[in-house]
Amino acid sequence: MDELYVICRTVEIDDRDVKGFVLMREGENGEPKPWPIMITRKCNQFYGYENACPHQGERLDTTPGQFLDEDENFITCGNHQAQFDPDTGECFIGPCKGERLTPINLVIDDGDVCLTGVVLAEEDAG
Repeated sequence: MDELYVICRTVEIDDRDVKGFVLMREGENGEPKPWPIMITRKCNQFYGYENACPHQGERLDTTPGQFLDEDENFITCGNHQAQFDPDTGECFIGPCKGERLTPINLVIDDGDVCLTGVVLAEEDAG
């Protein structure tokens, strides 16, 4: 089984909310590079995506932590106002209509939201 990386506790993400995180992922040459992700919750289901709009690869939250439209129903790109279904990551309005956010693999383990299926950069012990 792949290694699990704890991102946060399930209680830290409210129902129908989205929370962003910036992790450090191993680059192609082993160098650490920032990897922005987001996790959304609907009832007790959690969905994770890379925080990058498929239109031009820019972060969705042009204002840090601002992912949802004004009615708080859809993930919205702050650059182009594309809107995405929080459950599927599919864009239904905007320049990338029909495309999807890149999903990340999440596992809920004893109240923790964990990431799996990737290699994160090692933290310095010093």
